[in-house]
Amino acid sequence: MGTQSHIAGYPRMGPKRELKFALESFWDGKSSAEDLQKVSADLRSSIWKQMSDAGTKYIPSNTFTYYDHVLDTTAMLGAVPPRYGWNGGEIGFDVFFSMARGNASVPAMEMTKWFDTNYHFIVPELGPEVNFSYSSHKAINEYKEAKALGVDTVPVLVGPVSYLLLSKPAKGVEKTFSLLSLLDKILPVYKEVISELKAAGASWIQLDEPTLVMDLDSHKLKAFTEAYSELESTLSGLNVLVETYFADIPAEAFKTLTSLKGVTAYGLDLVRGTKTLDLVKAEFPKGKYLFAGVVDGRNIWANDLSSSLSTLESLESIVGKDKLVVSTSCSLLHTAVDLVNETKLDDEIKSWLAFAAQKVVEVNALAKALAGKKDELQQFFSANAAAQASRKSSPRVNNEAVQKAAAGLKGSEHRRATNVSARLDAQQKKLNLPILPTTTIGSFPQTVELRRVRREYKAKKISEEEYIKAIKEEIKKVVELQEELDIDVLVHGEPERNDMVEYFGEQLSGFAFTVNGWVQSYGSRCVKPPIIYGDVSRPKPMTVYWSSAAQSMTSRPMKGMLTGPVTILNWSFVRNDQPRFETCYQIALAIKDEVEDLEKAGINVIQIDEAALREGLPLRKSEQAFYLEWAVHSFRITNIGVQDTTQIHTHMCYSNFNDIIHSIIDMDADVITIENSRSDEKLLSVFREGVKYGAGIGPGVYDIHSPRIPSTEEIADRINKMLAVLEKNILWVNPDCGLKTRKYPEVKPALQAMVAAAKALRTQLASAK
Repeated sequence: MGTQSHIAGYPRMGPKRELKFALESFWDGKSSAEDLQKVSADLRSSIWKQMSDAGTKYIPSNTFTYYDHVLDTTAMLGAVPPRYGWNGGEIGFDVFFSMARGNASVPAMEMTKWFDTNYHFIVPELGPEVNFSYSSHKAINEYKEAKALGVDTVPVLVGPVSYLLLSKPAKGVEKTFSLLSLLDKILPVYKEVISELKAAGASWIQLDEPTLVMDLDSHKLKAFTEAYSELESTLSGLNVLVETYFADIPAEAFKTLTSLKGVTAYGLDLVRGTKTLDLVKAEFPKGKYLFAGVVDGRNIWANDLSSSLSTLESLESIVGKDKLVVSTSCSLLHTAVDLVNETKLDDEIKSWLAFAAQKVVEVNALAKALAGKKDELQQFFSANAAAQASRKSSPRVNNEAVQKAAAGLKGSEHRRATNVSARLDAQQKKLNLPILPTTTIGSFPQTVELRRVRREYKAKKISEEEYIKAIKEEIKKVVELQEELDIDVLVHGEPERNDMVEYFGEQLSGFAFTVNGWVQSYGSRCVKPPIIYGDVSRPKPMTVYWSSAAQSMTSRPMKGMLTGPVTILNWSFVRNDQPRFETCYQIALAIKDEVEDLEKAGINVIQIDEAALREGLPLRKSEQAFYLEWAVHSFRITNIGVQDTTQIHTHMCYSNFNDIIHSIIDMDADVITIENSRSDEKLLSVFREGVKYGAGIGPGVYDIHSPRIPSTEEIADRINKMLAVLEKNILWVNPDCGLKTRKYPEVKPALQAMVAAAKALRTQLASAK
């Protein structure tokens, strides 16, 4: 057998976000389950055909999902929390989407980031009482669906050990409960699924065990050995690929992986896992397949084919020609779909890029070249080499003045001269806020009308004058609503922004933008990451006009709303020709200019969102301190120049913050608002454990990712839990996150309840004096 090719997974949303619109139509009751299933079936068949036509040998199935692949596994195992009222049988859309989004009577399950990506998953809630049963036949159905189309696929499952390690103890279960103790209970379901796939004709199966790249102790590593020993007889007769990704695999984990019973092949990320190559060269087991992840599944730069081919050739002598498979470093879910749909990128930048469809071509070209057919691809390889050279030498990439300014940052920690308690005193004299001040996180609902205005302005169908008038009217509406609700610190609602990162990137140099470069974040939520291809600077003010206009409409404080440098970095496709921290420092200097211009314009409260700071944390502990040092430093650079009376807020969403709380404190913001409600107030446990926090803090009091409207009593209960561990004079009251994805009929009553709860507690606190 010659060298073959493998794709670890593929984007699900479709080239024009077809699945997003189908999901939202279904959720809004405008279309049927059959309509949704038809759209998804059409997308799957086109993806399988595309990979098959490109010559891909190992094509994945069961990587498609209506929300996320971990929730699919929860459904497969029948691990539905009792609050959703499921009584057994095949799990349908009602239960599935209730777990993901909540419903009128119960909240959704917790959502968190998938490793260090901007993709999210619904966290399984497990305990000793869960009765696991085979309750979603999605994997077998998709395999059969592909087979009926003439495509023999590799069904992909989240591996049993990683599933448990990514779970959490359910409410009421001891936090010390060992999730791995459930292995014996879930493996029978895995056996049923694998047996069905085998009976249907599957010859390969892919089990994703990405937690193997984490710092795992011997007890956790032993769980892999035990699980695969238990599965060995069921796996017999199948070729089994265990896939890891996103980082180097530690030496001990590599030994565990390559010793697993019943496993035929190992998938390794050789893009982010550069040291993994040394482990392969030192001790790769004879007779096993290596699925070599040399094509980056997480970025959009064209592969350096010559360099990858050289790596593959060096591996061939170790693994053997018949056992080496060219692969993506991880699923292509994290990249945009197809460069063909980009009509506005210029030819030079386009030549530097490869989206998912192009990466499929790259993988197959490398496999053919390795099999001795490079002559047939001479033109393809030559064009690739020319693009690599053009990118290195292009004057659009390098800006000497920016590089010099960033280099000048070395040697200073960039800390504000006055400590936070003195600053808060100065700010209170100026702002005169009540105890438990209320605010929101920034965005307000993006109505159909508002989106139409932005779209028509971009298409030059309306004039700039008409656009400004429409946006100002929207801001006025949002300001009046907040005054009517009696919110203390207002926002302008961000009607001029479709996306918080894209908006800033469009106004900074060194960025390029796509028309259809959408990437799934969770459910139907898609983002369109900007592409940072060169040195970054700010040619002119970006938000001052709108913030000033909004402040002129009210006597209450109006927040200036910015996205922080680390979040812009982590939510972009970042250039890979210099260290990430260098790019981050350049962005920090650009945001610093904007902060100072907002202050000069009379904006006294400025929010610099760092929603994605935790997301960029390296998976391995040994690399985390360096990242946190430059990430936190970048944030401090942005506001080093402001006066003590200017209040600097930051916001962080869906992540586990407890392990980086000291870095959050080190950011030295005056106020931080932070996700809290959907994670069972996990954040508050930090303060119960004695961490002292002296700055203002607003743990979210309700979940904005669910359409559910909380009651005043529910919010008051949450605030009381916060007051048990936080001083009343530093506590803020706010939702978890921005409101752009919600509708006004949901937002208004939820905010009414929030303000009513804050006022009721102010009265209680005053009478308790």
